[in-house]
Amino acid sequence: MPRVAIVCKPHKEELAGILPELVDWLRKNGYEPLLDHEGGVYCRTAPAVDRAELPDHKPALVIVLGGDGTLLAVARVFANTGTPILGVNLGFLGFLTEIRLADLYPTLEGWCASCHTLDARAMLQAELWRGGTMLASFEALNEVVVSKGDIARMGDFSVELDGRAVARFRADGVIVSTPTGSTAYTLAANGPILTPNVDALVVTPICPHLLTLRPIVVPGSASLIVRVEGVPSECLLTVDGQQAVDLREGDEVRCHRSANSVNLVRMRESGFFEALRSKLSWGER
Repeated sequence: MPRVAIVCKPHKEELAGILPELVDWLRKNGYEPLLDHEGGVYCRTAPAVDRAELPDHKPALVIVLGGDGTLLAVARVFANTGTPILGVNLGFLGFLTEIRLADLYPTLEGWCASCHTLDARAMLQAELWRGGTMLASFEALNEVVVSKGDIARMGDFSVELDGRAVARFRADGVIVSTPTGSTAYTLAANGPILTPNVDALVVTPICPHLLTLRPIVVPGSASLIVRVEGVPSECLLTVDGQQAVDLREGDEVRCHRSANSVNLVRMRESGFFEALRSKLSWGER
């Protein structure tokens, strides 16, 4: 019996009513449900494992019950598997988790009948280099951010593209974003909106101390280096707003498109622009 993994946003009391019904529906339709530990708190009728272990069970589908943050975390866990991910919005914005709870079962019926498309989203790989040695590697669906800490003083950063110097400037930080992430942090920093299928990356300075410094769109095949030239106190590398690592002066964050991608289950083609209008009020007068 094929498995379906269910990943849940923590501390959502409504899951106590949602999960037993969903588990029962999956079993009646020939699927064996598998929960993460967050879901296991609210449902005892299906086995629960650690979220990081879910890919080992080779599910045919991952159902995310939560918000965009939960989906971003799941995307990194399943990054190298290609497993389809169905995002059901129980969060605030729900830009990536576009399925409403009321549409969960009609959507699952459509997926069972193969009446869906897979929206492949490019991921970003970031490597932390210090003194010529790679210390860590990360994958992001939205963005990686190099930024100063909580002291209200700017840092000094530089950016290289394919081995060529782009700029050296003072700012609060630098965002390197995928097209998916162009509607997230980089949008708040006045970056452009890219449709998800554009083969590009976006480099966006955060509050630069230069009137002429603007976000730049570069080819998706580009290799980028963001270097920490100087910081007043602490500096951080943040991945999808969820993983954070301390940086030092001289550290390099080397970014390029990942070999992995995330497959989001979609039931209609116009979802991206519908989300822009409904979630971000894009194009409204």
